[in-house]
Formats: sequence, structure tokens, C-alpha cells
Amino acid sequence: MARENVEVGVMFADVTGSTKLYETLGDENANRIIGKVLDIMAKITEGYQGFVIKTIGDEIMCRFVSANDCVRAAIECQEEISAGIQGETVEISIKVGLHFGPAILMEDGDVFGDAVNVSARMAGIAKGAQIITTQDTIRLLDADLQDMSRQFDKTTVKGKEEEIIVHQVVWEASDDVTRIEIQTDEAEEEVRYLALEFQGNQTRMGSDDHRIFVIGRGVQSDLLCKTRLASRAHATLEFRRGKFLLTDQSSNGTFVKTDDGENIFLRRQELMLWGSGSISLGEEVSKEDPNDVIRYICE
Repeated sequence: MARENVEVGVMFADVTGSTKLYETLGDENANRIIGKVLDIMAKITEGYQGFVIKTIGDEIMCRFVSANDCVRAAIECQEEISAGIQGETVEISIKVGLHFGPAILMEDGDVFGDAVNVSARMAGIAKGAQIITTQDTIRLLDADLQDMSRQFDKTTVKGKEEEIIVHQVVWEASDDVTRIEIQTDEAEEEVRYLALEFQGNQTRMGSDDHRIFVIGRGVQSDLLCKTRLASRAHATLEFRRGKFLLTDQSSNGTFVKTDDGENIFLRRQELMLWGSGSISLGEEVSKEDPNDVIRYICE
């Protein structure tokens, strides 16, 4: 079989929470909904001159000629899925991992190699409603897409000696029109909470608060944290697109350690919180001094 060395954008996208979907709706209904999601992503891929390599269960793998097409397709997939699936009432989210780099293109259209391995690693890092990629990919993008990216983390990939700098494409930040259009009475009634605990003091932030929650050492902060390296207004929390968003605005940065094992450093960057974990202002989360750590739980 003929092989060709190429530079391609590889994208993995899959439905988050599909196991729960099957448990809640049953096999037939879940299969129908996931099928619709995959069809939407396939059509968007083709619209950006992409090629669907394969679908496996609730996941789609695609390739693109350029990094710009790959990222723009990923953004449109997120926007389209988040707006709701026609004929369905259940809320669906997808996670996307992508990378542009060298690969081996087979005669049947399949690809192997570095771009695939790195893209798969990015998909493994991504959570629901996220687009995760590499700094190398971001450097190839148009200016408007670069402006939508934030450094997210660092990670290793098997076969690579150096750490990879991971970026998130924050697609929902400029999606105000879509966000207004998809709100329904049912969605407004479903209030979500972010529980915070610091030095024995507990507070909760609701998705219906419609405000920016400030964390810092300033007396006007919503969560007062007079720790060693905290800034006056160190970080903010807000609810956007179904997620609680933590934004660092300090000089020393904000550290997040999730209970599922992720360590993220933010400096003038933002992060969609998930699950539960710890937030530390200006220094790494310390087991020795848990009193300086903010515990959070997304309820």
C-alpha cells in the first residue's frame, strides 16, 4: 500500500458522558443522538476541506490540510453541538483534541505517526466543551485564532523527549449571540453551584448569580484570602456556557490541582473548572499547609 509523508491537522472529537447517556436513555435513544452528533461533525469537517478518517463509538477522527481549517472546524463543531441537537431535548457536549504536524498518509486515507499521537494525547487532556491543542499548532494559526488561545498546561507524549506546551482554544468567550439564542426556560431553572471552602469558611456560587466572583486579599473580595503571595484581586470566578470559569489576574499566578490528577498553572489565563480539587494563590498546592488552599467542588 502506498505511503506518503505529509503535514496534516488531526482532530479527535467525542461525546462526553456517553456512558451516562446510555444508562439514562437506553441504547436505542443514545445511539440515535450520538449518530446525529457524529453526522454534524462530519459535515462540518467536509465544509473545511477535511476528511473523516473513522468513527469509533462516540468518537470521530478527522484530518485537515491546514491548522487553520482544523481549528475553525473544531470551533464550529463546539458551537453547533452546544446550540442543541435538532429534534432532541438532551444537552450534549463534546471534547476536542487536535494537532498539526508530520504524519504518514496511507492510500486508503488513514494517517499514522506524530500528528496522530500528539492529537490523541490532547484529546485525552480535554474535558467537555474544551478544544485542546499544542503551542506548535497555535503558532501556525491566523491572528484571530491565536487571540482565542490560552496556555493550559504542559505534558509529555510517548516517544518525545521534550514536554509539550498545551493550549486551550477558548471558543465560547466570543460566542455571546449563540449563548443568548440557546437559553431556554428549562435551562434557566437548572441552577448549578460551585462550593468553596477556605480556612473553615464555606461559600457557594450559583450559576444564576450573574456576577463575577473575586478571590484575593483585598477587603472587597468575595472570598478573602490573605495568603503570602495573594494579590488584592487575585482571580475571578464566573459561570459561562454551563461551566464555572476561573481567571487569573495576578502577578504570581494561580495553581489548580484537580482530584482526578491534573495540575494546571494559570498566569493571566482562564480555566474551566470540573469535578473537585484545590486552588492555591501564587504558589503550588501544598500538602504541608492545607490551610492556604481553597477547596472547590462543582455541584
